Amino acid sequence: MTVGIVVVSHSSKIAEGAVELAAQMAPDVGLVAAGGTDDDRIGTSLERVLAAVEQSLVDSGGDGVVVLTDLGSAVMTAESAAEFASDPDAVHLADAPLVEGLVAAAVAAQGGAGAEEVRQAAEAIGFGAHGSVPRPGTADEHGVDEHGVDEPDVDEPDASGDFRLINPLGMHARPAAKIAGGLAGLDADVTVNGVDGVSVMSLMSLGVGKGSSLHVEARGKDALKAVGYVEQLVADGFGEL
Repeated sequence: MTVGIVVVSHSSKIAEGAVELAAQMAPDVGLVAAGGTDDDRIGTSLERVLAAVEQSLVDSGGDGVVVLTDLGSAVMTAESAAEFASDPDAVHLADAPLVEGLVAAAVAAQGGAGAEEVRQAAEAIGFGAHGSVPRPGTADEHGVDEHGVDEPDVDEPDASGDFRLINPLGMHARPAAKIAGGLAGLDADVTVNGVDGVSVMSLMSLGVGKGSSLHVEARGKDALKAVGYVEQLVADGFGEL
């Protein structure tokens, strides 16, 4: 079993579309759309969301459920559904962008992360490349932290490699998800062309196409394994050849 994910939107089409997108990257994760009202108008329905949460609780087999929402009343509806759920403690509400957060959460769940880790993966998308907000205590682009202190140079990686993309579309959503999903289960800190290797959205933001190179650096116990994993994916064309 994996952590279940429920998508709450004012539009049933938005919820279903987001679920369809995430399912391409996380085929083993239970994703449930709960959008629109009971008569399919724009809005939210407590009954529909609660039913989705209960379904996800059953499907996850006790691993927990993460709920992502779009706007205003969807958040209140999700909070009410969590309160009335059969196991409120197993329902985790994520404060994250709907589509980007969903993709990050789905990939984390696919990699075997627990409910709290999946929620954190969704919320982390609000930082960095897409949120443009540096994490507290981290360096900005000039190497100076929030207190104005120069950050020390980063140690040399334990393993690294350069691999040329041969798949027709380069680094699009599915290859990014494969890289991030596999690296998430390894004991290593990995960057790909300078971005976090377990962040699907950061990898996609690289915009590298066929013929471009990926520079992979890894630090930690599984550094060699991490670099080898990316090398094999690239050599196989991410299964797209």
